Amino acid sequence: MERTDVLVVGGGIVGLATGMALAEEAGLAVTVVETEAEVARHQTGHNSGVIHSGLYYKPGSAKARNCADGRERMYRFCADNGVPHDRCGKLVVATSESELPALAELERRGTANGLVGLKRLSVAEMREVEPHVAGVAGLRVSETGIVNYTAVSKVYAAKIAAAGGTVRTGTKFLGCKRESDGLVVETTAGTIGAKLLVNCGGLHSDRVAKACGVDPGVRIIPFRGEYYELTPQAAGLCKHLIYPVPDARLPFLGVHYTRMIGGGVECGPNAVLAFKREGYRLRDVSVRDLLEYARDPAFWKMAKAFWWTGLGEMYRSASRRAFWHALRKLIPAVKFGDLVPAGAGVRAQAVRPDGKLEDDFFIRRAERMVHVLNAPSPAATASISIGRSVANLALAELGRAPLREAPPPSFFGATRAA
Repeated sequence: MERTDVLVVGGGIVGLATGMALAEEAGLAVTVVETEAEVARHQTGHNSGVIHSGLYYKPGSAKARNCADGRERMYRFCADNGVPHDRCGKLVVATSESELPALAELERRGTANGLVGLKRLSVAEMREVEPHVAGVAGLRVSETGIVNYTAVSKVYAAKIAAAGGTVRTGTKFLGCKRESDGLVVETTAGTIGAKLLVNCGGLHSDRVAKACGVDPGVRIIPFRGEYYELTPQAAGLCKHLIYPVPDARLPFLGVHYTRMIGGGVECGPNAVLAFKREGYRLRDVSVRDLLEYARDPAFWKMAKAFWWTGLGEMYRSASRRAFWHALRKLIPAVKFGDLVPAGAGVRAQAVRPDGKLEDDFFIRRAERMVHVLNAPSPAATASISIGRSVANLALAELGRAPLREAPPPSFFGATRAA
């Protein structure tokens, strides 16, 4: 039987960042198992590529603390490892007077979270930054940037290997049981003995926890975000990143424009319920996942609370014209023919038993285990910081000293599972 110190389930950016911290800094033997043929195939690989500033997050929250630390670590990592990136900045636009209080709240939060590049803009000042934008006021955020997170993840994986670890793709986690001297983990590539398991299973993180005998405390509900791109002829209408003022009740930022590191401008996403955990297309359906929805009281409580918003998202998903109208609120010059269908991503949204959406990081510790059950945006931006924080939780489980100059385990509100 193969043996390792730490087995990480999931080869997305958070799992790889955790493995990198444990291998490089803690000097542990690390094995990462990933079901797909390559790393970063799901949430990471379908990410919009934004390096978030930390503007939106409640001051003092795990999101805010990790984003502030992780953003600058990401910029340094990319510079040190030759990963193309651009600290291009973004513009948040209030399109009506009614949105001005929410814009002011964003400015307050950003200031509380340590952003120094914030600047409130008048209509004339907005037009100097983005000549085609429409609105009554704006907020310039200079710390925001763009990168390709798949490229970042591949460097993380290379660093794990260089430190003596292993990243096993095409290897599915099947189950785990405790024995007197550690854990026995079953995979499609054989049995692996480990001292500790870190669950970064993303869309399947709740199922991985259950397979380990741990109550996850949340249910993962997948939401598909669908995107368009501007045609090359229309891409010049957007020079940076342009966002609306978001609805504070929802963990989504609204339809926006994102200039991509590889060129072009992405528009979106809307957010609709996916009928499969890897449901990137409308026709992707899983009977198992649909039955779970039907039997889950938390799902119906969530649906009752957000049914009106959900209908609007579904309408925009079905109608390109409705999607176009949403985009034109920010840039009226965008024409219907300027939109080209692009890809989609699926967000692993954790839902509490009361039906409320879990908006912050949610982690459960158990004996010889750390389960990352909700790692929403800015998880990619802050992946180095998050990985080091999760590594510290793992080291605490092993009774070892924490990483030097790393956020303490209390950086997350991690709970102890039964």
